Amino acid sequence: MMNKVPVFLLVLGLSLGVLSGSAGAAEDALRPASVVLGEISQLLAEFNYDAAIALFDTIDPADAGTSHIRLLKASVLNSAGKGAEARSIAEAVSREEPDNLEALFVLSAIEGAGGRVREQRALLERIVKADPKNVEALTDLGTLFMEANSLRSAAQYFDQALALEPEYLEAMLGRARVHRLNKEPKKAETLYNKAISLYPGNPSVWHDRARLYRGQGYPNLALEDLEKAKALAPEDYWIAIDRGNALLDMGKKEPALEEYQRAISIDPAEFLAYAYTSGIKDDLGDIDGAGKDYEILAKLKPDYPYAFEGLGFHKMKDRQWAEARNAFMETYRQLPNDWCYALLAAVNWMKADNVTGPRQFLNQAMAKVKRDTIEYYMVRLYYDLSGRVYAGENDMLQRVDKEKNIVTKARMIFYLGHYFDIRGNQTLADKYFTQFREMDCQTLPEWRFNQWTLEERGIAAF
Repeated sequence: MMNKVPVFLLVLGLSLGVLSGSAGAAEDALRPASVVLGEISQLLAEFNYDAAIALFDTIDPADAGTSHIRLLKASVLNSAGKGAEARSIAEAVSREEPDNLEALFVLSAIEGAGGRVREQRALLERIVKADPKNVEALTDLGTLFMEANSLRSAAQYFDQALALEPEYLEAMLGRARVHRLNKEPKKAETLYNKAISLYPGNPSVWHDRARLYRGQGYPNLALEDLEKAKALAPEDYWIAIDRGNALLDMGKKEPALEEYQRAISIDPAEFLAYAYTSGIKDDLGDIDGAGKDYEILAKLKPDYPYAFEGLGFHKMKDRQWAEARNAFMETYRQLPNDWCYALLAAVNWMKADNVTGPRQFLNQAMAKVKRDTIEYYMVRLYYDLSGRVYAGENDMLQRVDKEKNIVTKARMIFYLGHYFDIRGNQTLADKYFTQFREMDCQTLPEWRFNQWTLEERGIAAF
């Protein structure tokens, strides 16, 4: 997500109509800053950073060399993700003018964009020490403390900013967010209402209030606000995501899917929308579409284990056993305490005509499972199977029969079904797959795949 250009820099730049260049440039291609900055402002509103940056080269050198214009360019570069170029300019201005607080502010934004929170905070504190009435620095400090979950300190900074400038939008939104996080919905709503009355054309005020309403359990009110936010910012990815969330809260899966797909069209490189579309497509029966979305999700977010879980089940459904094994191996690598992913990897390993293949892997998995638990004995059953030993079957069946926890029992029954399927006993496999369905544990990750298995085998529900 790009950083915003500080408002004070943009306003300051637009006010520089009395700079030397305003008398007219020597060359037709060079124009006064007062003219060019208006065009840059419009491009920034459209998030067209490259075009905005290019326009700085058309400013008359007498104007372009001022610290104000240089810092504005540095800020735009930072917003465009070109932190190194931005830093070079801002540091040069700061060396030339050690007391220039605008330069420190731009440097603080550069540190923030790079995730260097400690350095960002130090720069902001220097600004506030030199200028205790610097509203933007106070607000950014409030935001830093809010993101660190230091809500009391965040509230103090936002309150200081609002005491100096009661209608400063970023401080109003920040303070409202703190109220929301502090479970003070009425106070948050009052502040959001004020912000909306002052800035009805700003999509953030509608978006933020929508999040408050959704968090309070009013998705219909949230959706009304999000409609207004969408109209003001139709290309905002997060507004699209939150509209999808509100629709999903209302049980409207197909409209929610459309909104998540709209988010993907806005930013196909952002992973979150695929996490929703894959699950909804599964629910709506678009199995191929869901599988493709899980595959994209796994590539975009390789540290998200449930992307590989979903991908594994889809590969398993398509009988791509090796690919399914690899997906579950990755899930298990990221969730090493979840024994079921070790078993899912082993199941697919064995179904790829290699029953003995996962023996060493299962031996390592057993070491991570608490002994004398039913989970341990199930992993042990598969370990024995990998050595073509079947002595533990009766013991496992008795343990499953005595299990009192319905969820645990259901999972054991699922894996018994696959155990007998691998052994070639289709009658027992079908029995356990059917029994798993009858237990109706639909929240388990194995549920959907079991349904696919029954459909493939032509076993109808009673």
